[in-house]
Amino acid sequence: MDLYRISGKTVSKQQIDKWVDRILELRSQGLSQNDVAQKLNVDRTFISRLESLGELRKGKGIAVVGFPVANGAALEQICRDYGVDWWLFLNEKERLDFLRLKSGLELFNEIMSILARLRSYDVVVTVGSNKRVQVFEALLDRSIYSMEIGQSPLTNDVVVDVEEFRQIIANLCSSEEKGK
Repeated sequence: MDLYRISGKTVSKQQIDKWVDRILELRSQGLSQNDVAQKLNVDRTFISRLESLGELRKGKGIAVVGFPVANGAALEQICRDYGVDWWLFLNEKERLDFLRLKSGLELFNEIMSILARLRSYDVVVTVGSNKRVQVFEALLDRSIYSMEIGQSPLTNDVVVDVEEFRQIIANLCSSEEKGK
């Protein structure tokens, strides 16, 4: 149980999680912020701020980057189907070639170019090892959705769960973008 001592009071993270789950459950069932606020006896602005904190997509640009993935072609097709703006998937051989076939300056410039491109999107989905996901989260100051596919270091291609990936992309992309 996560308990925190704050200015003479004890706060339960578990209780907070339960309240947040209940609020989001009711909102996803179609209840308005006002209805949920009245039902749970909380301030409507709290619900609004809570949703703003967790908002990942509101019709804005989305990018996906993942490595080392064995089924990149299937993931690319999902990105196409849902109108994802930009993606980069590398298997282990492509990832190693990316590193080996460039001089230090070329590699640095290419990595900086990719990071700049990712920073131009409102939402970035990362698919990779736990350490790589943490690096992306630290480097990008935007909404990140991370799909960890193993513990670092990953040295072999990983087959990404296509249905889980599809669900993530479907949830991030609005219905108007589907099928672009």
